[in-house]
Amino acid sequence: MKIAYFTHSLASCWNHGNAHFLRGILRELIARGHDVRALEPKGAWSLTNLLADHGEQGLAAYRQAYPELSSETFAPGADPAKLVGDAELVIVHEWNDPKLIAAIGALRAQGQRFTLLFHDTHHRAVSDPQAIRAFDLSGYDGVLAFGEALSDVYRRWGWGKRVWTWHEAADIRLFRPPEREGQRSGLVWIGNWGDGERTHELEEFLFRPADRAGLPLDIYGVRYPREALVTLARHRARYHGWAPNARAPEILAKHLATVHVPRRYYSTILPGIPTIRVFEALACGIPLVSAPWDDAEHLFRPGTDYLRAADGKEMERHLRVLAGDAALRAELARSGLETIRARHTCAHRVDELLLIVAALTRARLEDAA
Repeated sequence: MKIAYFTHSLASCWNHGNAHFLRGILRELIARGHDVRALEPKGAWSLTNLLADHGEQGLAAYRQAYPELSSETFAPGADPAKLVGDAELVIVHEWNDPKLIAAIGALRAQGQRFTLLFHDTHHRAVSDPQAIRAFDLSGYDGVLAFGEALSDVYRRWGWGKRVWTWHEAADIRLFRPPEREGQRSGLVWIGNWGDGERTHELEEFLFRPADRAGLPLDIYGVRYPREALVTLARHRARYHGWAPNARAPEILAKHLATVHVPRRYYSTILPGIPTIRVFEALACGIPLVSAPWDDAEHLFRPGTDYLRAADGKEMERHLRVLAGDAALRAELARSGLETIRARHTCAHRVDELLLIVAALTRARLEDAA
C-alpha cells in the first residue's frame, strides 16, 4: 500500500514527542513492504530549534538509528494534490497548518479514493478545544486518537464510530534492554519542562524525593527556563540539556530507575494516556515509578510493571527501596518488558492501523455497491 503521512517533523524530536512514535510506525510499515512517504513543512519549529541549538550534528543519532527513514519537505502553498500524489492511505497529524489540513480533506471530499485519517496525539482538544474544532475535518474518513478519553471528546463532537483509539507504543527495534548490562547508578528523567503545567508535580514527585533519598538525578530535555535550572540546582540534579531520542536507550541503561510524571491534563481530564516515555522506558527494561496516574484503560499492571506513588513521601520510599533491592528492580524490569512486548509495540499498532483501513475500505465498497 502507498502511504503518505503529513507530520510536523520526522527528522526532529526537539520538543516533538510524536516523532518518536512516528519513526517506529513508519519503520514497521516499510519492513512489511509498504511504500511510505513522510512529508513535513519547511521551517518546522522543532527542526529549526534543533538546528539552532545543535546544528546538523543534532540529526546524526536519528540518521544512524533510522537509515531507512527520510522525509520530503514542502513549502507553504504547495499543491496538496501533488503532495498526496497516488497515496492510498493519507494520515495527517494535528500539528499541521489548518489550511493544509482542510485542503487535503477537500481532495478526499471531491472524490479522491484514498483513505484519509486525522491523527491527534495532544491535549489541545481539551486545553484549547477551539483550535482543534477550527480544523475543517469534514472530508476525513476518521480520527486516530491516542487515548480513549480523547476519543470520547471526538465522539461528543459527532464522530461516533469513526474515531479509533490508537495508543502510542515502543519501537522495540531501538528501545530494548542493553545487550550487556553495565554499571547502573542513580535516577534519570527524560522530559521537557514545557509550559509550567507540571512544575509542582516535578518538585514533589521527582526532584525532592530523589534528593532526600540521596540518589543522583540526571535530567535531559529542553525549554528549561532559568527558574527551572535554579530548582534543579537546589535539589542537586544534573541538567544535561537536550538528548536525541535515538540515544534514550543508552541513557536509560546507565541508571537504576526512572520516574513518570504525567502532565496535568493526562492526570485529570484525559486520564489513561501515558506519555510515550513510559512505553519506551519499559521497553528498555528499566524500573519505573509513577506519580499519580489513572491507568483507566488497563494498559499496564500497576504494582507489577511499575510502582505507583500517591505522594512525594511514598515516592521517596519507593526510590529508597529500589536503590537497595536488586531483585525488585529485576522483577519490575522483566514485568514491564513483558507487557510491552505482548501489547504495546509499533508492530501491534501497525496491525491495528491496517485493520482500521481495511474496515473503512470495505465500508466504502459496500456504499458504492
